[in-house]
Amino acid sequence: MRPEEVKALLTDMTAGNATVDDVLRALRRVPVEDLGFAQLDTHRELRQGMPEAVYGAGKTPEQVLAIGARLLETTTSPVLITRAPPEIADALLEEFPEAVHHPDARLVVLRSESSTLGSVAVLSAGTSDLPVAQEAAATAEALGATVDAVTDVGVAGLHRILAVQDRLHDADAVIVVAGMEGALASLVGGISSAPVVAVPTSVGYGASFDGLAALLAMLNSCAAGVTVVNIDNGFGAAVAAIRLLRKIHR
Repeated sequence: MRPEEVKALLTDMTAGNATVDDVLRALRRVPVEDLGFAQLDTHRELRQGMPEAVYGAGKTPEQVLAIGARLLETTTSPVLITRAPPEIADALLEEFPEAVHHPDARLVVLRSESSTLGSVAVLSAGTSDLPVAQEAAATAEALGATVDAVTDVGVAGLHRILAVQDRLHDADAVIVVAGMEGALASLVGGISSAPVVAVPTSVGYGASFDGLAALLAMLNSCAAGVTVVNIDNGFGAAVAAIRLLRKIHR
């Protein structure tokens, strides 16, 4: 159920065109739509301000097309297909010509918002971290933020991050994407006054344990207030930043 539908119900009740029982009947509808292979949470936009995203990996093109079409019908917010393999991305672009595909981020955006929430700086420590950083950037942009992408500013060359610190101060939120030892998050957390969301990546040699070393380093950051999401989860980092910005915006 969309916020506009609830407002319309309450307006009708106030105007005498609907009774309290009519409104209760509509609100009591089970907030789940059964598609046979998926249970759509149709009240999530009402609760959280955005509909559920669709995780594309492991689903068939037909399943993703059906879910995406229904979300477009029942929501007004952005509709995102994450981790979309090429065959699903191709099917979505054919079915929805207005969709935008971000191949490196493995993200397909069926509907996006205008940039009204504020700015998010997305930092990647190295070029190898770019796919995760691009997922975060494309998600934040689709959800209504202006994105400033800052690439290849890892701590091995400290001068690189210091050279762009003014851009960190200008941002309303900062997302830091780093693999290896994950130290960039602590450094940025000690520079930026904005909320910092850290994303460990699976980039690194053997002892990085596919991102576990970066994850633990970020969780143990000596910079207070750094938020950490799961390994390679650029999408989750962007949603965390957007939730902060939406609360401030409202």
